[in-house]
Amino acid sequence: MAYSQIRVRILPSVRCFFDKLVHVKVEGLAPHKPVELRSKLVDDRGVIFKASALYKADESGQVDVSRAPSLGGSYTGVEPMGLFWSLAPETPHSKILKKSVLSPTQVKIEALSGDTGELLASETNEREYMTEGMKRIPVQEGRIRGVLFIPPGKGPFPGIVDLYTFGGGLSEPRASLLANKGFVVLALAYLGYKDLPRKVEKLNLEYFEEAVTYLRRQPEVKGPGIGIISISHSGGIALAMASFLSGISATVCINACNANTVIPLHYKELVIPPLCPVLDNIKFLDSGILDVRDALPDPSLEENRESLFMVERASCQFLFAVSEDDHNWNSGFFAKQAVETLRKHGKKSYELVTYPKAGHFLEVPHMPYCGSTFHGAVGAPVVFGGEPKAHSEAQLDLWERVQEFFKSHLVNKSTC
Repeated sequence: MAYSQIRVRILPSVRCFFDKLVHVKVEGLAPHKPVELRSKLVDDRGVIFKASALYKADESGQVDVSRAPSLGGSYTGVEPMGLFWSLAPETPHSKILKKSVLSPTQVKIEALSGDTGELLASETNEREYMTEGMKRIPVQEGRIRGVLFIPPGKGPFPGIVDLYTFGGGLSEPRASLLANKGFVVLALAYLGYKDLPRKVEKLNLEYFEEAVTYLRRQPEVKGPGIGIISISHSGGIALAMASFLSGISATVCINACNANTVIPLHYKELVIPPLCPVLDNIKFLDSGILDVRDALPDPSLEENRESLFMVERASCQFLFAVSEDDHNWNSGFFAKQAVETLRKHGKKSYELVTYPKAGHFLEVPHMPYCGSTFHGAVGAPVVFGGEPKAHSEAQLDLWERVQEFFKSHLVNKSTC
């Protein structure tokens, strides 16, 4: 076999945005010969993520991943982006980390002989986050800390606050990719970033109010209302912001809880206590990690109602996204309670979308599935649920819905 004629092609280009689908092909193989494709990514912690799949070349000596089925490996069947979403960490319980979006995530694709295991060809897909001309501005204004993404072109643009998980630090990928779609996005940290403490005895809603005020007064931001996108613990913060703060038009809550969790939330004279977990409901799995899905009690019970967020006070539109196999908590149960509260108060300002086999961390498209990782509030690794393929499909669907939701309620509406 003339290896020099074999090549891996990534179409339409080896460079693309992280949320885009690519077309992987191998050309120049001997007809009907077996070939193994491998993908590899090294994240910003140095953790290696790998996937592999077995294919058979067609009569012309090609493997087209978008048309040919994988016969084994990390996934089977026709999966155009299988080499990406099935990437799994070599270090157990690792979630992919991207600290700065100034550099692309590199995914190396290798083709190996299915007979001998020899390397035949390779290519690297550079998956970028920021469109040319986008501004990335570190924010250290008053108390608030984060990064502001401003798209190129003539504004003003709708503004969005992006809140991530309780684990601390700042996550930029979703914010930057959303800014590519024509939004000014403030990725806002609230714990363990720069000079923000990693542990606090309370969270102040005034901090998030300050962030909303900061974003709304940027000259590139089109008002009057802004959006919020949140996931997990920050979903509760988003519900509190929508309930108490002015100027919020659209709120996305991904796998959130309709009551306060982990830490007291203060706003002016009001204190919203966290739900007390039921420790007896935590399960120890055979793998040695925890399943905390049922640890939180029903927030609607009399003894827990002080922890409930007053969503009936909100005047914005809501998009609740729920993974039915979420094992961080019973997010479907919580979202349905929030929706029912809105309905009882005569409000139709919500959408609820559910994904049957998805897990907790619904991220941007093609982000590798995370089945378990260290939990900032629990202090140990926990299982997060979901099946990799279904989870990947949910991420694709939700990404389109989020953009449509914000366009509908921020771009096309001039009042909040």
